[in-house]
Amino acid sequence: MKVHYSKILLFSLSLIILAHNKNKAFITPYTPNTTSRVLSECNIHTSIYHNDEDMKSVKESFDRQTSQRFEEYEERMSEKRQKCKEQCDKDIEQIILKDNVEKSLEEKVEKGCLKCGCGLGGGVAPVWGLVSGLVYAGWSNNITQTAIQKGIEEGVKEGIKGLRDFYNLGNIIPISDIQKSINSTNYANKMTYVFYTQKIKNSMCEGGVNTQSAFCSAVSSKETPMFSQEAAKIADNAVGMATLAEKKALEEAAPALTTYSNAIIASIVAIVVIALKKKNE
Repeated sequence: MKVHYSKILLFSLSLIILAHNKNKAFITPYTPNTTSRVLSECNIHTSIYHNDEDMKSVKESFDRQTSQRFEEYEERMSEKRQKCKEQCDKDIEQIILKDNVEKSLEEKVEKGCLKCGCGLGGGVAPVWGLVSGLVYAGWSNNITQTAIQKGIEEGVKEGIKGLRDFYNLGNIIPISDIQKSINSTNYANKMTYVFYTQKIKNSMCEGGVNTQSAFCSAVSSKETPMFSQEAAKIADNAVGMATLAEKKALEEAAPALTTYSNAIIASIVAIVVIALKKKNE
């Protein structure tokens, strides 16, 4: 009887507990709120910032700045390519002009030598024809060398003048120093002028020295690549002046060559006439 009573008490006690929980509404049952962090297959490619407005704004700003920088880079490269193309075309024109001048002179020399030595095959004054041809060839070669030297001298003068006038560089550097730096071996080299201007910049414009000079003002206001390009243009002007001076010297010597050639031809004709006259006698 006691056992049954205990079972009944236990059963009734459990009922009392259930009734107790039901009657007190402020006691809520525990509800788990743990968020599962398991990565499922459906959201493996989904970004947590996909719908974030701030991240969208940052991304759009990055794309816009990147596109702008690429456009600026392409513009700079197009400008550099155009400058390189213009410089190449200019160099090619100078080479063609020089080749044409040399070719024209060679043709004149060749024709003159053939005319001078025309008597070698016919037995009329062979020695005179040979000597005249050799003298003519030597003289024409001397004229060519003189013209080339004249062009070099004018190129050196133009290089010195261009460097002196480069933002009034001659106001802070003695002209004698510029003359020592530019000579016949380096007047056509662009880096000669770039290195020289950089040397003057470091020695004369650093530390607030000569701030009132036009050269130092230009150095401080321009970027180094642009400043170097302007200095390199002095070499282009010097080469152009040398080419013009050489061409002018050859053109001035052309009448003398023609006169000498005509004199040789006339002398050979006279020898032929005398020889034929003696033969007929």
